[in-house]
Amino acid sequence: MISIDELKFDERGLIPAIIQDARTGQVLTLAWMNRESLGISMEKELTCFWSRSRQELWLKGETSGNYQHIVSITADCDRDALVVAVEKDGPACHTGTESCFTAPVWESDTRQEFHLRDLYALLEGRKRDKPEGSYTTYLFEKGLDKILKKVGEESTEVIIAAKAEDRKETVYELADLMYHAMVLMVEMGIPLEEVRQELAGRHVIDHKVKQEKMT
Repeated sequence: MISIDELKFDERGLIPAIIQDARTGQVLTLAWMNRESLGISMEKELTCFWSRSRQELWLKGETSGNYQHIVSITADCDRDALVVAVEKDGPACHTGTESCFTAPVWESDTRQEFHLRDLYALLEGRKRDKPEGSYTTYLFEKGLDKILKKVGEESTEVIIAAKAEDRKETVYELADLMYHAMVLMVEMGIPLEEVRQELAGRHVIDHKVKQEKMT
């Protein structure tokens, strides 16, 4: 851990802070902090910024209720910029959007971002709309037993590929398994966030066990 004294504030006494959703990795906003607001942020575990327009401290969520609970604060290699990972209570932008970054400027035709939440949303759409000719539609129409059978089959395929030490095939089969597992989640109404929380809870327990072993 480094101290605030090791950070490089600009000539105005400010440092840029990139606010990022700790759960999804989405960039929420770019704000500014000074020594006082950073200290408050660390003390309260809530983002507190310096408003350049109003020339005053600004505790995010104080009026809107959309507080940002800090998970971690990380400085870059030059110590002159911060990334603040948060769990937010509501939209990050004053316009009501989840992120302040909503206006596309350019997008590659050959490289596209992919997130599990996008796949989950697609699967929800397949379950709701059931477009004809879709394999996912077929699974939802056949129901839970068919989906469970596919999860079992894909689990076996992962084991076979891994046992053969075939890395490429193992990756391929893991992708199949994850896809069918997410179909199961949608079928049972289990959101990604619920699984994330379960994993996060296990991480906290494991971290505490490690700390106890070290003491």
